[in-house]
Formats: sequence, structure tokens, C-alpha cells
Amino acid sequence: MSKGRVVVVTGASRGIGLACASWFADHGDRVAGLSSSGAAVAGASLVAPCDVADAGAVDTAFAAVESGLGNCEVLVCNAGIAQDQLALRMSDDNWQRVLDVNLSGAFFCARRALRRMVRAHGGRIVLVSSVGAFVGLPGQANYAASKAGLVGLARALAREVASRGVTVNVVAPGLVDTEMTQAMGAERLGLMAAQVPLGRVADPAEVAGVVGFLASAEAAYMTGAVIPVDGGLAMGL
Repeated sequence: MSKGRVVVVTGASRGIGLACASWFADHGDRVAGLSSSGAAVAGASLVAPCDVADAGAVDTAFAAVESGLGNCEVLVCNAGIAQDQLALRMSDDNWQRVLDVNLSGAFFCARRALRRMVRAHGGRIVLVSSVGAFVGLPGQANYAASKAGLVGLARALAREVASRGVTVNVVAPGLVDTEMTQAMGAERLGLMAAQVPLGRVADPAEVAGVVGFLASAEAAYMTGAVIPVDGGLAMGL
């Protein structure tokens, strides 16, 4: 009986990351949940603390995964933060930290996972971007830049590793019921939800299902793609 694939999910302790970890575990995969806190992740076979903005910490976490479960076969780069502020008031530290976690963190994790995926001639990488990368929201210059950067990163990587059977795709969620979204405040969230054609905020599980599809055999001919999961908010991206 197959033990399932080894799936690494970053930012796995809550929100979309937790939903992704649960989806893969429910489908028989062995999940390694990485997060800055190292908090427990329901259904995960292994959990480990990891500040993805630190390349050394990423290497340590992946070494623990390889020792405990085996080589990473599916990587979901979901770890992300928001530190909103109008550009004229945004500090250098706020700009840099968001870029470090959201963009550099994804690069560090993808680079580390690809070491083994390329040798194995197979693997799946899914980067979790945001509709904010395409529509632009006031106060999110750092967040939008980091999430837009993930698209360029994914497409460059997809070109590099396609011949080795590794796919790299992007999911771009819209408004999702997470702590980050709730931090916007009820009034702002309500105004934004009213702009969604489907008229509601998404459940994290709805994003996880699309991530799961991109990691499946059925998506083997998809790479470098950007899939919006946004209720129609950014039609045409």
C-alpha cells in the first residue's frame, strides 16, 4: 500500500495553509507543516518551526522533513504576512520584511525542494499569490509587489525545470476567511465583499481544493499558470 506523497506546506498553522495541509492529509499524503511558530497542524505527519525568510532555517526544516518523511514531492508555498501602510508612510523595515517573507521565502523553499525534485525527475510546486497582485489595493504596495513577484518567480522556475517533469503554478486567492482578512475590519471587508461577483468571502478549503488539483496527476500538463480563486473579483487576470 502506498504511503502517499511527501507534501511540504509553509504557513501551515492557520488559514489557507492549514486548509491545504488538511486537504493533502485527507487524500492520503504525508504532510510536513512548516510555520514560524511550529504549532501543531491537524493531520500532519511532521511539524517544524521555520522562518522562511531565513535560508538557513529553510535548509534545516527541509533536512528534518527528508530525515523524517523523505524527499519533498509537493511544495505549497503559502507563508505570508501583511503590514499595510500607505506608501508615503511605509517604513523601510515594513517594506523589506513583507518582501523577505512573501517572496524571498518562496524562493528559498522552492530552491531547496528543487534539489531533490530535479534529481527525481518529478514534482509539484504551487505558490500562493493573491488577487491583490493584480487589482492593487491602497496601503499594500509591499504586499502587492511581493505577491506579483511570485508570478514572475513561478514562470521563470517553470521554464527552468519543465524538462525534468516538475511543474510550478500559482494560485491567486481573493477574499478568504482568514485572520489576515479579518484584520481589515468588518466595514472594509464588507465593502470589498460587495465587489465580488459571487457575493461572498471564500472558505480556505475552496482554495485548498484548487491547490490540490494543481498538485495532482490531472494537472500534469499545466505549468506556469496563474489560477484565480476569487469569486470573479479580478476577471481577466
